[in-house]
Amino acid sequence: MDGFDALTWQGWFSLGVVAASFAVFAFTRYAPDIVTTAALTLLLVAGVVSPIEGLAGFANEGMLTVAVLYVVVTGLTETGAVAWLVHSVLGRPRSPTDASLRLMTPVAVLSAFVNNTPIVAVFLPAVNDWARRHRLQLSRLMIPLSYASIAGGTCTLIGTSTNLVVNGLYTANGGPGIDFFELAWVGVPVVIVVFVFLLTAGHWLLPTRQSAADSNQDVRQYTAEMLVPDDSPLVGKSVEEAGLRQLPGLYLIEIERIGQVLPAVASSEILHGGDRLVFAGIIDSVLDLQRTRGLLPATDQVFKLDGARKGRCFVEAVLSDSSPMVGHTVRDGRFRTRYNAVIIAVNRNGLRMPGKIGEIKLRAGDTLLLESRPSFTEQQRISRDFLLVSQLGDSRPLNHDRAPIAAIIALGMVVTVTTGLLSMLEGALIAAGLMILAGCTDGATARKAPDWQVLVVIATSFGIGAALQNSGAAEVLAGSLIGMADQSPHFALALVFVTTSLLTSFATNNVAAVLMFPICLQTAAALGSAVEPFLITLMVAASTSFATPIGYQTNLMVFNLGGYRFSDFLRIGVPLTLLVGVVTVVVVPMVWSF
Repeated sequence: MDGFDALTWQGWFSLGVVAASFAVFAFTRYAPDIVTTAALTLLLVAGVVSPIEGLAGFANEGMLTVAVLYVVVTGLTETGAVAWLVHSVLGRPRSPTDASLRLMTPVAVLSAFVNNTPIVAVFLPAVNDWARRHRLQLSRLMIPLSYASIAGGTCTLIGTSTNLVVNGLYTANGGPGIDFFELAWVGVPVVIVVFVFLLTAGHWLLPTRQSAADSNQDVRQYTAEMLVPDDSPLVGKSVEEAGLRQLPGLYLIEIERIGQVLPAVASSEILHGGDRLVFAGIIDSVLDLQRTRGLLPATDQVFKLDGARKGRCFVEAVLSDSSPMVGHTVRDGRFRTRYNAVIIAVNRNGLRMPGKIGEIKLRAGDTLLLESRPSFTEQQRISRDFLLVSQLGDSRPLNHDRAPIAAIIALGMVVTVTTGLLSMLEGALIAAGLMILAGCTDGATARKAPDWQVLVVIATSFGIGAALQNSGAAEVLAGSLIGMADQSPHFALALVFVTTSLLTSFATNNVAAVLMFPICLQTAAALGSAVEPFLITLMVAASTSFATPIGYQTNLMVFNLGGYRFSDFLRIGVPLTLLVGVVTVVVVPMVWSF
């Protein structure tokens, strides 16, 4: 406690702000960029950091490199270069184990060179079709897809934004920086461990959910509500005569009629004007409902959208944990006002939602079927409010002719950076410019490509980290860490891994990395050790978040489609995280000596 007793009020204030930030991350739905911006504002107003120190993150080379790489990735995805690789590599699996290996290998390799979030976004629909064609269980493939992308990102400097951020901090503090492939010394063993674990223990730990083909219940089973207008030609007909029993994978749950609920609806039930029909079924049949003559979506919001209905389209969107809709019911969320789109069906983890659609309280990971203008997809597909946005039916075709050019540009960036001819920022800037000049992406798309919420979180976290360092709080925390480690660098390394992994589970990986950075510096200095082992361990620990679906964005992206429960990630993710931690603590000192 001596170290804490010596803290000034600035140190206690900094610790209090950080602790409050993590509490907000863990127990509220506030977006990470709002939380970190608020924390930095408090530290600036209190004078713990100067404006120059607090805002230095917005000019940090690592943060700017992350922003530019979004444009490079857009060139690869817009041309279909990644999608082409997906379909050409997966092939025909001989067994479930072979299927997992065929899937994880290209994902891990690609994630070493392209940010893993767009990689997973491209693979999701392809793997869904692949699993259906070869009668594979999606629940046995979605977690391996996410975990392989996470592990692959630890192999190179650009594999994850976390690596770039920590390296940017390292060079800003006078360090020589980390080479492009230097992380492969620990990243490759991590990938091997993840692969072996999933291909062996995963046989028992990965959940097996009933397939859509066997149960006739699509993993994206929606709850939808339709209205029978008074002048509908279906009035007076039975459910059977109206053709509402013939749609595959769809069933009528209940009818609400003049305040009365009719459950277990019989085929002979006669439809009345004003009936509200609640359905559950697969997306194709739900879309057929929307096109059925005599039925209307049971929300008047559809008819308040701008423009004629014939000019609209159907869109699927997955809510992120930062969406303002989370925690609100469909009726009260003001979705139409905010997005000029209307929720007409909801899917949650493949389960039928009880009650009427307007009364469903939305959660992160829910998949929404929307009616909107075609511009919705373009406007929202890179929004932090949604993890995925895809238009159903006609969508903008990919510019496949430019795929080889995009691949050559990306490869050229890697080669020039690896050989030291250009810095990472210089290589990314040139590659982004060439993507636009070569027509692999256009200026409007490139302008929208950067994820500004992620960038703000990174930039503001630098200021928070500076406050911990300037106020002496980082030194005190490092002293406590050293005390627990009993002057053992190996034990201190293990504590850094465990602490960072826990922080990543509650906040974002970039926030955890930036806040742990000054603690790693102080710990290394106090032990008289080189700082590189601690920084490499920090990079791996911040990125390998396997234990919860909310710990990493790719986990949340596969959560719904795989039909998972929260406990599925705990069961397989906790032992895998511990195993990766052991490998990291053993391998890192062998390559980067204390």
